[in-house]
Amino acid sequence: MVIRGRAPLRVSFGGGGTDVAPFCVEQGGAIIGSTINKYAYCSIVPRTDDQIIVHSLDFDMTVKYNTKENYVYDGRLDLVTAALKAMEIKQGCEVYLQCDAPPGSGLGTSSTGMVALLVAMARWKGIEMDGYRLADLAYQVEREDLKIAGGYQDQYAAVFGGFNFIEFHGRNNVVVNPLRIKKDIIHELQYNLLLCYTGNIHVSANIIQDQVKNYEKKDAFDAMCEVKALAYAMKDELLKGNLHSFGKLLDYGWESKKRMSSKITNPQIDALYEEAKKAGALGGKLLGAGGGGYLLMYCPYNVKHKVAERMEQVGGQLADWNFELRGAQSWIADEDRWDYNEVKVHLPNGDYKFEV
Repeated sequence: MVIRGRAPLRVSFGGGGTDVAPFCVEQGGAIIGSTINKYAYCSIVPRTDDQIIVHSLDFDMTVKYNTKENYVYDGRLDLVTAALKAMEIKQGCEVYLQCDAPPGSGLGTSSTGMVALLVAMARWKGIEMDGYRLADLAYQVEREDLKIAGGYQDQYAAVFGGFNFIEFHGRNNVVVNPLRIKKDIIHELQYNLLLCYTGNIHVSANIIQDQVKNYEKKDAFDAMCEVKALAYAMKDELLKGNLHSFGKLLDYGWESKKRMSSKITNPQIDALYEEAKKAGALGGKLLGAGGGGYLLMYCPYNVKHKVAERMEQVGGQLADWNFELRGAQSWIADEDRWDYNEVKVHLPNGDYKFEV
């Protein structure tokens, strides 16, 4: 038997950074975004002994625990260690982790991985958790137990899935507003967007700490307020289907976000962004905290091919993707029940056998 958990990665359109304290607690934060068809996976195989063996398939790393020992954070797959502790896992098992994007890509990989872990463990233990409880637990484990700097959006996006406008007023005061967007608008939006990997990764915690430090500075604070206001504006334009306006608001948001921290961008990212705009893109933004990862660019359909060609010429790597409207899921694969090695088929013209 294998218990699997899967959670979707996300792209944020506007409001990024306003979900981080102290801004979200004192001013209220707001983010608009959607999940995409790239995922973090967790597979759990129960064991009959007291050994817990964790395999990171992306990094070819294995860590072993004993359920009779205290879990210790030692820098090796600590996200898993914290999840095991939070879910009070006392039975031996093997855990396999895999993600469709690298850490530091700006798609919320670490928080999404945590959600995949928790939803698989909850399924294994038979624990029912609604979306808010699951997202809050993922936040607690990552932000409070492990002290990893960051906001709230990634956990809630991964759990709920789809297009959401999420409002933040601190812990246990988060409201997820699912957006009822017409399918035609979603199809057109996806057709006009490019997702481009810059080739760099970032350590989001370092950038977020710098952003928090700048909270008391007037220009950075004003930029956070503008980014929040733009999230509301983007929501309105997206719901109305005014996508060219939405694309231009992405550009406003990117210019404002860069004022929140000097670490959000670098010359390479700026050059890639400007080349995309010269080729016809109306706007875009770097996903995640900044510093590297994926660029999201909005391009009118008749120049999208030119923008794509130019971004590849200057070193960008275009990704194949689409929107995902479902959130975190879990299921059980029970292959052990099929105890045979031959498949037989009876047809009018004879019997067929296939070894399996």
